[in-house]
Amino acid sequence: MAHDLSYPPLNVPKQVADGVWIVDAAPVHAGGIPLPIRMTVLRLAGGELLLHSPIPYRPELQHALERLGRIGHLVAPSVGHWMFLKDWQAACPNAITWAVPGLEDRGQVRRSGVRIDAELGDRSPRVWANEIDQVLIAGPVFKEVALYHRATGSLLLTDLIINLEADLLPVLIRPLARVLGIVAPDGKAPLYLRLLLRTNRRAVADAARRLVAFEPERVIFTHGHWFERNATEELRRSLRWLLGSSAVGRDGLPPSRQKRGSPPTSTIVAGVALLGVVALLLGRRRKRR
Repeated sequence: MAHDLSYPPLNVPKQVADGVWIVDAAPVHAGGIPLPIRMTVLRLAGGELLLHSPIPYRPELQHALERLGRIGHLVAPSVGHWMFLKDWQAACPNAITWAVPGLEDRGQVRRSGVRIDAELGDRSPRVWANEIDQVLIAGPVFKEVALYHRATGSLLLTDLIINLEADLLPVLIRPLARVLGIVAPDGKAPLYLRLLLRTNRRAVADAARRLVAFEPERVIFTHGHWFERNATEELRRSLRWLLGSSAVGRDGLPPSRQKRGSPPTSTIVAGVALLGVVALLLGRRRKRR
């Protein structure tokens, strides 16, 4: 069942650190691949809640969150993580909606009626500058803003790492997920995203080094098994395609996996993968609402 891919209990806040909660939801289906989705909630020093990558709205979830604090900020941290904002905006009309640069200019966003109040960039806005650091990861089409919560050492990402557990995926989907590079324990940015970001490699590599330099205690992302332990090393491994030889062994693999080997890469395989992920992207835009 699709729900087996998620991490129950669903649609309830689960505390992972002081002032940090995650809320897992049922998967969305994108291009034939079921993706578990996750929202992260931060409680700021003033008591307001920041909802990072909101999941589908539910009144009971809103009430559970409001017992933790007032919902003050809705954050669309990447170009693909805005689809559920409209219902949250209706339920929390006083919350400020933040988004990555350029999101509000997209035709689909304008047609949806989603309101964008302010843009997030490489520097934190004054409202949380004393608590959260930001790093902008940008390439053609794609932008993501990572948030680092200093007090708890929590790094929040969306699509820069996807880490799906193979045994939870439908059997026929597993080969495509492996080609895309999004299968645990070696999950990373999917192939199409790595190709896009490599066109801006220097800036993106600098951003990756900044993320690792935080030495996070945990790395929480939207899709799949997040890094609860050895987070800095896991992050470095996932970003080795950007960080270079310092993150890998002599065989081009992380030290823990050098003996396991790797399937050959070819232009044909990459081409097939790209055809699949075009459908993934288009399907994601249609399905996530």
